[in-house]
Amino acid sequence: MMVPLTRTDTSVLGRWWWTVDRWSLFLLCALTGIGLVLTGAASPAVAERLNLPPTHFLLRQALFVVPAMGVLFLVSMLNARQVRRLAVMVFLASICLLLLTLAVGTEIKGARRWITLGGLSLQVSEFVKPAFAVTAAWMFAARRLGEDIPGNAISAGLLFVVVGLLLAQPDVGQTVVVTIVWFSQFFLAGLPMVLVALLLILGLGGLVTAYFVFPHVASRVDRFFNPQAGDSYQIDRALEAFKNGGLFGTGPGLGTAKSSLPDAHADFVFAVAGEEFGLIACLLLVLLFAAIVLRGFSRVLQDNDLFIVLATTGLLVQFSLQALINMASSVNLMPPKGMTLPFISYGGSSILAIAFGMGMMLALTRRRPGDSR
Repeated sequence: MMVPLTRTDTSVLGRWWWTVDRWSLFLLCALTGIGLVLTGAASPAVAERLNLPPTHFLLRQALFVVPAMGVLFLVSMLNARQVRRLAVMVFLASICLLLLTLAVGTEIKGARRWITLGGLSLQVSEFVKPAFAVTAAWMFAARRLGEDIPGNAISAGLLFVVVGLLLAQPDVGQTVVVTIVWFSQFFLAGLPMVLVALLLILGLGGLVTAYFVFPHVASRVDRFFNPQAGDSYQIDRALEAFKNGGLFGTGPGLGTAKSSLPDAHADFVFAVAGEEFGLIACLLLVLLFAAIVLRGFSRVLQDNDLFIVLATTGLLVQFSLQALINMASSVNLMPPKGMTLPFISYGGSSILAIAFGMGMMLALTRRRPGDSR
């Protein structure tokens, strides 16, 4: 028989339950459940094209969801200092694995982004993002609070290391996300307006440089502004899916676009949702993402610990930016980028890394003794 948790319960689980933001926890669990439903709707057609059992991707995703939820709950039980230490350890391990990926990683379509460890294929860049956000927040907070640490210089140096390793793969999309998250944290930490303007100019210059240096970036940008400039097959099929779905969708499993979308269960799962469940369901999904982000900000903005504010902001900006890029790409509002929809798209590395990041967010936004909220 299950014993109810009371406010007087001083166990680890009891303290966690009465201090964690249960609304955010519920919304994240709901998002994960929706992800399994959409994976079940989108993946059978992809499995059939690969001569795999219809439930292949659904079962694999369900197997990843279990440890991901375990990571989410366990990390959310940590205190701020433990979160910081864990993030630094994961960040250092990720840097080592990124170097190893460049040497022995699996090359797919000219990029080395995956490494196989113990039979498990990992995209290490997914893990470096949340870990770096918290590590950079620590450095910014230390510098702002007058500690004898050149925090700004260290965080900038770490950014160059991460960006250099990501571009060496190459992975321009992840580089953009990491840079925007770092900039948002630096801005909140008290970045002078002169440096704001300078960094914006450098950022725009970096995007222009990427266009001329990386052929796949130039191809995607050209196709976005001029669909006749190259193959726009995936975007055309995604837009066709939204058109077929209308307001209420064709019904679960009745969509046809997923039969021709190569990444229907991953990068374009939002298009499958649009066709089978309709525009209203897609808007509700957007609102769910917005609710998680706004709820997180509403909690952290009541905190007076600079490290917690900067770290939580970085994690929430990363989460929302990744969701925005995926959904905007699916409806052709920006050049396509192979980025997963958090907790929705198929992918073990993605869901584990996002669970790690959101677990840290839940841990940092927990109520602490003496908190007036």
